[in-house]
Amino acid sequence: MILPRKQFFSAAGAFVDRVLAGAGGAGTGIGGMAVQAQAAAGFGASPNAAPSLSDWRMSGQPNGGNLTQFISFAIGNDHYGVDIMSVREIKVWSHITTIPKQPDFVRGVLNLRGVMVPIIDLRARFGQGLTDATPMHIVIIVQVGDRQVGLLADRVLDIVTFPESQIQAVPRVAQSSRIDFLAGLITTQSGLMALIDLRNLLSAPPDEPTRNSSQ
Repeated sequence: MILPRKQFFSAAGAFVDRVLAGAGGAGTGIGGMAVQAQAAAGFGASPNAAPSLSDWRMSGQPNGGNLTQFISFAIGNDHYGVDIMSVREIKVWSHITTIPKQPDFVRGVLNLRGVMVPIIDLRARFGQGLTDATPMHIVIIVQVGDRQVGLLADRVLDIVTFPESQIQAVPRVAQSSRIDFLAGLITTQSGLMALIDLRNLLSAPPDEPTRNSSQ
């Protein structure tokens, strides 16, 4: 589904405004939605079980043509997507080890079968404050180049398949590094979804605030 041009730019502008303003809260009160979304999709029999990547891929294989797939997830009321080919697995939030002198959005590292995986708080990365993480939140493990990174989000939603031609550019309504985190926008039946640019997401500017070593 493609929105008419005027309607698309109106929705896209409102979305970008929220990103620039850093609206969205600290993430409390949304944990239950993760379990509800997983149960509705048929994934995860318990609050401690996140859907497996094979489940997601099997649920929406492209039928051919120039199609692309994204796993969609939510931060507050905003929907985002990450290329399914970059996703290695989806986990529920669990204990991590805090590392000093890191940007605030780096929550720490997770020991994933002997590999130390840094965890990025996407809400904090988008300037919306730290996520009040609970076991109801999810971590999407992605491959970026030769390293793995975990993306902390509120809840996983669905797998979305669409032609690459439907991806539209993010309106440059203002100069902000936060806009560079987005690779494009796509309209779905549930609304507007922003596609994450993983490489820019992980590139912290020199003036990024860091966590004090005493914390």
